[in-house]
Amino acid sequence: MPTPSSDTPCLKRDISLSSVTAGIVAVLIGYTSSAAIIFQAASAAGASSAQTSSWLWALGIGVGLTSLGLSWRYRMPLVTAWSTPGAAFLATNLPGVPLGEAIGAFIVSAGLITLCGLTGVFERLMRHIPSSLASAMLAGILLNFGLEIFTRLEQHWLMPLALLAAWGIGRRFWPTLAVPGVVLTGIIWAILQGQLAIEGLPLSPTLPVLMTPEFSLATLISVAIPLFIITMATQNVPGMAVLNAAGYTPNSSPLLVATGGATLALAPFGGYALNMAAISAAVCTGPDAHPDPRRRYPAGIVAGLLYLLLGVFAATVTALFAALPGAMVAVVAGIALLGTLSSGLADAFSKPDERDAALVTFLFAGSGITLLGIGGAFWGLIAGMVTRHLIARRR
Repeated sequence: MPTPSSDTPCLKRDISLSSVTAGIVAVLIGYTSSAAIIFQAASAAGASSAQTSSWLWALGIGVGLTSLGLSWRYRMPLVTAWSTPGAAFLATNLPGVPLGEAIGAFIVSAGLITLCGLTGVFERLMRHIPSSLASAMLAGILLNFGLEIFTRLEQHWLMPLALLAAWGIGRRFWPTLAVPGVVLTGIIWAILQGQLAIEGLPLSPTLPVLMTPEFSLATLISVAIPLFIITMATQNVPGMAVLNAAGYTPNSSPLLVATGGATLALAPFGGYALNMAAISAAVCTGPDAHPDPRRRYPAGIVAGLLYLLLGVFAATVTALFAALPGAMVAVVAGIALLGTLSSGLADAFSKPDERDAALVTFLFAGSGITLLGIGGAFWGLIAGMVTRHLIARRR
């Protein structure tokens, strides 16, 4: 049998300590930066402890299979993720929505993403939604998460300040691990305060819980469509941009079919949205993963395997966050979203001609109001597009 040439991908030869480390760091960033937000989203939907564990099981299994499969199939570090902005949106818009209707909204959103991949209309569709308004909608959704950090100062002033200090130090010396540092600081703080009891932490595999979907027009409009837009505009678009910046140019259609199809299959178990990763993917696509771009794909495979492992033991992750004080979880979630909120605001107001429309979208989405049973995020996007159209015509 001929020996493979140096140009032929071979996992045994291509894998390296740096690629393994990159895959581990990517998973660490993915979990620590958003697990608290997913926990809040599941709580907002009225999910039980077992159902919340099922959410994390579905997300871990979905991200693991897609990261592993896509990286192996295309020999690129194609790391996927769950939609962190989507979880933040759900945490603020699911209260009062029956869990079955939420699951139905996940299925419809996943169907739209899959349809975009099958038809190849991804790029054309997103051109109809200005990036400034999509970013303004995202920033409005995340506004209350950021404010939560400081409103907690009234009752627990020292804890938020300690976590903010940990975040600031991390941003200065090791930006990619700033949020994991905050999570570690919070856990240490809870232990020192005697507020974390992990004696009964479950270590057995998680059993997924099937949740029957229900469909309501109001919920589909107020949850499914905004979740679809958020996932596409704020997750898949930057995810593809990260790949392109690193010199990888995969066809986006099969990637959307893979993530959308996986979401469709796992939505009844709580898998609300899977997409191409951006921040965690940057760790696996950069030179720190391997100097040779052709030998970075093992980082995506390692990340996929680790996501699968953590997905299997999702109940352990759920129990850990349930054991943490609620105020701390809220502050950690807010700090984890500061970077996304900052970039959303910067993009929303970067174009002078669209600032008025972006401001309307931002304030509407951040208001938290509901009109005709439909949440403010959807109405904010509509109001922003109308404002943009009126001002453009006047000019």
